[in-house]
Amino acid sequence: MSSDSSIDTAALPASLREREQWVCWKEEERDGKPTKIPVTPGTGAFASSTDPDTWASFETALEYVKTGSATGVGFVFTDDDPIVGVDLDDCRDPETGDVNDAALDIIERLDSYTEISPSGTGYHVLITGELPEGRNRRGSFELYDTARFFTVTGDHVEETPTHVARRQDALVALHREYVQDTDSDVKAESGQRGATDDQSETNGGGGVDVDLEDEELLEKATNASNGTKFERLWNGNTVGYDSQSEADMALCYLLAFWTGGDHTRVDRLFRQSGLLREKWDEVHYADGSTYGEKTIERAIANTSEFYDPDSGDESTQSHASSGTSTTDAGRDDSNRSRAYLTEKNRLLTDRVDELEATLEQKNERIKTLKAEIERLTAELADRDRETNRTHEEHTVDAGADDDKSEATSVWNRTKRLFGSGSK
Repeated sequence: MSSDSSIDTAALPASLREREQWVCWKEEERDGKPTKIPVTPGTGAFASSTDPDTWASFETALEYVKTGSATGVGFVFTDDDPIVGVDLDDCRDPETGDVNDAALDIIERLDSYTEISPSGTGYHVLITGELPEGRNRRGSFELYDTARFFTVTGDHVEETPTHVARRQDALVALHREYVQDTDSDVKAESGQRGATDDQSETNGGGGVDVDLEDEELLEKATNASNGTKFERLWNGNTVGYDSQSEADMALCYLLAFWTGGDHTRVDRLFRQSGLLREKWDEVHYADGSTYGEKTIERAIANTSEFYDPDSGDESTQSHASSGTSTTDAGRDDSNRSRAYLTEKNRLLTDRVDELEATLEQKNERIKTLKAEIERLTAELADRDRETNRTHEEHTVDAGADDDKSEATSVWNRTKRLFGSGSK
């Protein structure tokens, strides 16, 4: 990006543009690598992602870019805002536009404003939420929520929303699957490495033969300790989830447990649920995989315990299916922390306050407009009265002129009459 012409201002969410957390950036070579250096709008001095005095409004930053003194603009993340940046590097071919499967998966599940990076080889996704504790980077996948700036291009990915959406559940799930080291990650990876193609197709790593009819299996799932949740999802109820994709994943985690990790059976059962939609069979990945196939694969790979009808330990089965293990991958209701609920309540309260303030402003505007209407109405009435008075005066003057003209005409006739008689 060499000028502001590459910045599509109209595409940027208003929730970003209205914040005075903007810097500019230049590209310099450091240690033999091109590096984006943040600079202060207006002065060109080095900008710090922790020093608000070096930030400015979006308009100010953009104007500085227009002077040619900087390459582009960047947004600074702080502790005072709920915005989280998801950085996906080296995942896109700038020539063909081809994207790798992991990046497509992340973008689709976050389902928020996404744009192409300046290099054209990656993406930036912006959401609101709370970044989970632990590491924030693995490979080319990075997550930031403070003391960092993102280059912003406005090169919006059309298939994604135009606003910054709240995606806490998706953020937690993606952080666990792609970033955070856990025992389940290690087990899943070793299981995948040791599985044959045939195992991946049918058993996915569970290795448990659940010899029960579908009806009996569904009855057990419904009667388990988290059966109410299973039943809600089975009936297509997505309440409590940020998107249907998250609800799809939650049901697949449960089905993965109850089927012993049988990919084919999970797919067959999911198709009987109320969550089934056309998207399930749509090809979403470069390898030809459908959305449903990848969703099942991820669910099985991240499930470490499976239902075993031969174990005879109903308490263990109930415990595992309730989501205390990674079966539900952190999505069970019991794993929704009090801190998250408190934060969600705070955000809703803030939203109510914001709407009330907006309503008050609109009411004041209505009062102002009413007063303006009354003033204009009175002014118009005064003009009408003035117009009528002027018209009446013109009518009187015209009448006087007519009388004078008539008198003159009579006098002239009289003179002609008597003048003619004297001759």
